Amino acid sequence: MTDLHLWLRHEVRSTERRTPVVPDDARRLVRGGVRLTVEESPQRIFPAAEYEAVGARIVPAGSWESAPRDTVVLGLKELPDEPGELTHRHIFFGHAYKGQPGAADLLRRFAAGGGALLDLEYLVDDRGRRLAAFGFWAGYLGAALAVLRHRDRLTAPLRPTDKDALEAVLRPAPGEKEFTALVVGALGRSGRGARAALETAGVEPTCWDLAETRDLDRRALLDHDVLVNCVLATTPVPPFVREEDLDDPARRLRTLSDVTCDVGSPLNVLPVYDRTTEWTDPVRRLAKEPPLDLIAIDNLPSLLPRESSADFSRDLLPQLLDFAGAPWGRCQERFRLACRELGVDEEESGRV
Repeated sequence: MTDLHLWLRHEVRSTERRTPVVPDDARRLVRGGVRLTVEESPQRIFPAAEYEAVGARIVPAGSWESAPRDTVVLGLKELPDEPGELTHRHIFFGHAYKGQPGAADLLRRFAAGGGALLDLEYLVDDRGRRLAAFGFWAGYLGAALAVLRHRDRLTAPLRPTDKDALEAVLRPAPGEKEFTALVVGALGRSGRGARAALETAGVEPTCWDLAETRDLDRRALLDHDVLVNCVLATTPVPPFVREEDLDDPARRLRTLSDVTCDVGSPLNVLPVYDRTTEWTDPVRRLAKEPPLDLIAIDNLPSLLPRESSADFSRDLLPQLLDFAGAPWGRCQERFRLACRELGVDEEESGRV
């Protein structure tokens, strides 16, 4: 049993259809003694009524701001800009520990209110492996969109779908022209997803991982038609594609899908663009001659919201049921370290 009060918030981003906890796992949380509050949300793939049916209390969207201070607020993507002081412990992907744009402001909001960020990216086991991640589906969709763009089948705006429907349009048409594809970071979660999508599309990709990127053959990289980047660097590495490569007349690369979307970070391995692309306009032309198109959508799994949410929720459930466990303590310590590095005073009131 646990005395955890978990508050599943509405996502402010209009294209965010996922949830970190699906109704079936919400039932298990309630049975495990978790007090669960769920905000109404017009775009969440699972309606509020399904959570209410398993014992959750339903409240209006955005009401987490007035929740009791010991409540743990659970989400996925960014918080709204207000309030300026964050008093609760928040679980979500904060993207705040590698100098990303807005990171310092977010951490200062937590410091000002005495809350804490328990970043899902840093929810890891004692060997540093992520315990819950959307990586497979991010890679799958990143590669799928690259294939559709390269075959001139990608339509905008993008709309959520299901895996069966997506696979139907991914399969190659008879006589369709073949192309070469490279997956970098091929052995990780995202890389496995990218390879699965390319297999469905009838493409056998070149697969690179640490061994191939340690001594990068950039000419070989640029000699592929499609590149799917699944590498999230944690230490500085030479960039995979540079500004000067965009104007290289010998460049064969035509479609670049950046699953990682580490834009703005000093560790970004693709420092050739300064903003992500959107569902309304998923492709940006980076170079005219030779042409190079970019896809860089930072919530790719939301295009398959049901499948990706179910997988993520399954992995997150045991961690929520053991909220006093060591992984959450590691999240708290990483938050404290980030605050110290920034030179802000992190209050003890947000401890796990």
